[in-house]
Amino acid sequence: MSSLQRAVLTVAILASLVAFLDGSVVNVALPAIERELGGGLVLQQWVVDAYLITLGALILLAGSLSDAFGRKRILMIGLFGFGVASIACALAPDGVSLVLFRALQGIAGALLVPSSLAIIIQVFSEDDQPKAIGRWTAWTSAAMLAGPLLGGLFVDTLSWRLVFWINPLPIAVTVIILWRVQLDHEHAHGHVDYLGAVLGALGLGGVVFGLIEQSQVGWASPLVWGIGAVGCLSLAAFAIVELRSRQPMLPFALFRIRNFGVGNLATLVVYAALSLGTLIIGIYLQEVAGYKATLAGLALIPSTVVMLLLSGRFGALSGKIGPRLFMAIGPVVAAGGYALMLTMGTHVDYWFEVLPGILVFGLGLSITVAPLTAAILGAVPPEHAGIGSAINNAVARIAGLVAVACAGFIVAGPLAQAGLQRVLLVCVALLLVGGVVSGIGIQNKRRSVSGDGDGLAQSSVPAPRIRPTAPDPQRPTR
Repeated sequence: MSSLQRAVLTVAILASLVAFLDGSVVNVALPAIERELGGGLVLQQWVVDAYLITLGALILLAGSLSDAFGRKRILMIGLFGFGVASIACALAPDGVSLVLFRALQGIAGALLVPSSLAIIIQVFSEDDQPKAIGRWTAWTSAAMLAGPLLGGLFVDTLSWRLVFWINPLPIAVTVIILWRVQLDHEHAHGHVDYLGAVLGALGLGGVVFGLIEQSQVGWASPLVWGIGAVGCLSLAAFAIVELRSRQPMLPFALFRIRNFGVGNLATLVVYAALSLGTLIIGIYLQEVAGYKATLAGLALIPSTVVMLLLSGRFGALSGKIGPRLFMAIGPVVAAGGYALMLTMGTHVDYWFEVLPGILVFGLGLSITVAPLTAAILGAVPPEHAGIGSAINNAVARIAGLVAVACAGFIVAGPLAQAGLQRVLLVCVALLLVGGVVSGIGIQNKRRSVSGDGDGLAQSSVPAPRIRPTAPDPQRPTR
């Protein structure tokens, strides 16, 4: 790995780390925030929702901006914005200010993740991308899973404000490294599809708002179905505008690329199972088994350790032999982990009823996630890496929101052993679908039999031509 590649991978990991970590670390600080600032349950909900809504609404636009103006520039703007918003959150004098600053954090966070993955695609060769993405996956997944534990330690020992004060340090380090990085080929064309950007933001924002708020006030609320309907209509209008635009923000031809379309379908079901299962297991351990919040957070840490150790290795292997095998087997192994936890009763023995399933689940995720991300982004032309990453992130987030929104229907009453088992069986089924879809639909790459013999070509039919986003772009030979 060259010095440039090491610097870029470090930047990508750190930039995504703060965005993912902040999305999960705040959750355990909510009671302490409410005790100091007041506002009751409504404030707690909006401290979380303000971040998720702006992040979800703007992630497609962020990916388009990354492709239009260059990944380094957008990353730098996102880092500065996230750092300033984090300091503002730490200093917030009241609940309204905190919610506003959390919304600004979400806007800045939307700029970080698509650009982070796109910059990896830009700098690493096609053969090296899976291993690099594997390392990125391991660390960002660790942030999401370890966030509640870290937040609990801060709240219990110091103050909830430290949850936000920790962000400026890694951001400063990232900015310094990124400032020194020189990128030779920024696929920047300066064009933004403004109508598509507005419709896409309204559509995703409305849908995300509806999915989040319905869990609190129900689908019958005019606010929920009204804004949700506006979101759905905006998404429909977005699709029409993008299909007719000469320079669309979202080239729908991307979905005709087999690995991109199938990979996002697999993402939908795998991340739905991941979000639903980990949420309900954490709640069950606290509300039924009587675990303390910190212990419930620690219960999931072994899967994080497994991912840190193995994601890079499976990413590298998928780069050598192709992603299909890993994407087919990984979800099945993860499903086995959930199945092992079906034995949990009201008195949970962690070492025999939880830990084996958590370890197997972590192994399944390690096998799946890096090859999945690499297969999707490796199928996208480099000039569309930003929007490709944004689409995949949006699919993963919407999948999680939909799954969590359906949790009450699946549990069917107060959470008990029967409800947990129904949730776990749904997660097993979703993961098995993900494995089958990947096994059938994903295609490995084969050595090209024409040209100089050094390139790699898809084993399927050639990818459809995507309308260029700038006059006469030169697409690199693959």
